[in-house]
Amino acid sequence: MDFSYSPRTQDLQARVAGFMDQHIFPAEAAFNEEIEANTRAGKRWTPLQLIEGLKTKARAQGLWNLFLPESELGAGLTNQEYAPLAELMGRVPWASEVFNCSAPDTGNMETIVRYGTAEQKKRWLEPLLEGKIRSAFAMTEPDVASSDATNIESSIRRDGDDYVINGRKWWISGAGDPRCAIYIFMGKTDPEAPRHSQQSMILVPADAPGVQVLRPLPVFGYDDAPHGHCEMLFENVRVPASNMLLGEGRGFEIAQGRLGPGRIHHCMRLIGLAERALELMCRRASSRVAFGRPIADQGVTRERIAEARCRIEQARLLTLKAAWMMDVAGNKTAKSEIAMIKVVAPSMACQVIDWAMQVHGGGGMSDDFPLAYFYTAARTLRFADGPDEVHRNAIAKMELGRHA
Repeated sequence: MDFSYSPRTQDLQARVAGFMDQHIFPAEAAFNEEIEANTRAGKRWTPLQLIEGLKTKARAQGLWNLFLPESELGAGLTNQEYAPLAELMGRVPWASEVFNCSAPDTGNMETIVRYGTAEQKKRWLEPLLEGKIRSAFAMTEPDVASSDATNIESSIRRDGDDYVINGRKWWISGAGDPRCAIYIFMGKTDPEAPRHSQQSMILVPADAPGVQVLRPLPVFGYDDAPHGHCEMLFENVRVPASNMLLGEGRGFEIAQGRLGPGRIHHCMRLIGLAERALELMCRRASSRVAFGRPIADQGVTRERIAEARCRIEQARLLTLKAAWMMDVAGNKTAKSEIAMIKVVAPSMACQVIDWAMQVHGGGGMSDDFPLAYFYTAARTLRFADGPDEVHRNAIAKMELGRHA
């Protein structure tokens, strides 16, 4: 394994880091202020002009659609090449959107690139790549344990030249954004088929009759406006049969192809978030005095700083190994490493951010610092990309299989 970065990656690292320093970090306060102003004006679920302006600058600098691996539609970077860029973007939770590299659009674009028809790509992929619309992925349901996707009960029923869709979904990230124009919807086309051949994925336009956004779902008090994580109802929604992705019964096949790269993206962004938290922790510890000496001189603080550095480095190396394996051997071969980073990275970030909050005292739980929101984002990903327990179970099964 060679984890050294190519000259091209190093150039992009420098350019992304420069953009973050020049445009993103100085705009963090303005980001919050614009959301507050929109709230006062009754327009909380309104795209931010700050973000739109930064998108124009990022695109002009060629820092756009960097995430698409092995594609002429993006930068053509490998997973290993993109990983350090995702880490840089992850230092500010909203930064990836500026580069058109934010979830769930990245996973949805990859899905349409891999499995979409020419017509589907023309209608939905092109405006997503342009950043003109946004999208969402509708899988999780409130009435079943969706950590086991075979439990999903939503129906996709063929009716002549159409499919009729019914189901209730929740935690649909991006559904609150008024620019959300398309959903990738997962449901059952054949409940009698073999267990992993019952599910299908289909494209559902957001303006189709019967599509309803019921409510935003706050996470620890944050609603992530204007992005949002929403509960939705799909009631007798009719879409053309040509909106089916790949074919009936192939939902799990698509899911495996879709989720591999997305897992790398999330994990590297979390590593960036943890790096930022450690940086804030060190600065705070060096500037505050308690019990007659700087907090940085307290043994427990130094122990936590050292442990945070170790955990971040371990998580980064494991994530880079997973990215490397995906590139050289494919997602299927890398499934154990992908599962491991899904456990390691969010747990590591939660712990490092928690230590940073502790050093900040009461301020760490306030909105005066970004740490409380960082913790919310990291803790959410221990569910959003599958519960820790599911990934640990998969890892254990593979390990046991090696010794059977």
